[in-house]
Amino acid sequence: MVMNSGDKNRKEIKDFDDLEVYQLARELTVWIYKITSDFPDEEKFGIISQIRRAITSVGANIAEGFGRFHYKENVQFCRNARGSLTEVKHFMISALDLGYIDEGTDKEFIERYDKLKIK
Repeated sequence: MVMNSGDKNRKEIKDFDDLEVYQLARELTVWIYKITSDFPDEEKFGIISQIRRAITSVGANIAEGFGRFHYKENVQFCRNARGSLTEVKHFMISALDLGYIDEGTDKEFIERYDKLKIK
């Protein structure tokens, strides 16, 4: 698949990791892992585990959907990815409420979340 040939800045999409949406999900995954490493140790099997599973599911669903041959299957995996992203937002709201993150971190998350969600 080649993106709009009139746009010289676009590159050929050969695999899922060429997709901008996947790259954004990957960046957010790394960021979430770094943020949650500062959460309290007692949350290791609680919110840390849940939020990390949800954020890794975003990229995994994008990748799996890309590998499907039928458009409708791809769309369903994209919907699953969006659902997992929304789940991450829930956990970040909880982290803010519990004092695990501050307002600045929450604001940065929302900016990253919104950017990924619209893709």
